[in-house]
Amino acid sequence: MTYNVSRTRSLKKPSTAGGGVRSLATAVAVPVALTLANIMRYSGSQAYKNLDLPFWMPSLWLLHLTCLSTAFVMGLSAWLVWAESGFHRTPSAIVMYLAQLGFSLAWNPIFFKTDAIRLALAVNFGQLAAIFSCSRMFGKLNPIAGDLVKLCLVWTGYLTVVNLYFVL
Repeated sequence: MTYNVSRTRSLKKPSTAGGGVRSLATAVAVPVALTLANIMRYSGSQAYKNLDLPFWMPSLWLLHLTCLSTAFVMGLSAWLVWAESGFHRTPSAIVMYLAQLGFSLAWNPIFFKTDAIRLALAVNFGQLAAIFSCSRMFGKLNPIAGDLVKLCLVWTGYLTVVNLYFVL
């Protein structure tokens, strides 16, 4: 009886580190790419650029850069939770993550293209609630992920104040 000890590449078990890097890259790249595409498509409005903004209002490039950073941090946080099988233990965490991503992607076209500023404010409040839920759920599953989400919560709160300025 002979055993074939040489295994083909397709039969070998993939390396955990290699799979982790690929999943991390995907978890971060997808929300960042969606946010970048959203910014490129819907943020060509000259109205915001032409406004006489108070000193505490972000410039358009800073607003977009911070939205991209938030997408990166949320993707990283989601991956940290996923890496510890947190989404299997708490399936509502992925629902809240996807909800905040949806709210984040919806805000840009509503605020910049349709000028429905009150609706954009409602979307901001929805995003705040979703990120707050993510922060609590992610924090129970992975404390580092929960702390990272708090950074996004601060930015979204600030963005809500900016949106509120235009409503009032």
